[in-house]
Amino acid sequence: MTEILASKERLESFKSFHRKVESFKFRIYLMAKLPSAFFSGVKVISLNNEVCYTSVPYKWFSQNPFKSTYFAVQSMAAELSTGLPAIMAIENKKPRISMLVVNMEAEFLKKSVGLTIFECREVGKIINAAEFAVQTGVGQTVRALVVGKDKEGNIISNFYFTWSFKSKSK
Repeated sequence: MTEILASKERLESFKSFHRKVESFKFRIYLMAKLPSAFFSGVKVISLNNEVCYTSVPYKWFSQNPFKSTYFAVQSMAAELSTGLPAIMAIENKKPRISMLVVNMEAEFLKKSVGLTIFECREVGKIINAAEFAVQTGVGQTVRALVVGKDKEGNIISNFYFTWSFKSKSK
């Protein structure tokens, strides 16, 4: 019975977080806390318990000298698609959990010359690692794949982010 209640509470918490991320207030948060993401045009398309989609357009602020989206801007949008599920999993938890990207790998397969959409289908894996760290106090790492695609569905880039979750000292 407690598992069912915990699962209902978890679902309500996730729904609340989804609403926050999809609100105008989140754009203000980006501007205040991640100004480079805001000015680059990074957006959250959607987030649920299975997948997170973010995007970044090719524009003056995000360009490189080769007339494509700068790799660091792509990395920022890709990282957000793994960071949001991590934040969602540890938000308002006791004990508090710190999270940090400890590794990132990327491969760039095609120039990004338009809107690039980043898809992380490993949201459940990220949430499970974070929640395990919350419940046990044992540090966890998780490696998640993010695929960047253009509007035609062609793969532009692949990213692998490794997140670390650790209980904060009291």
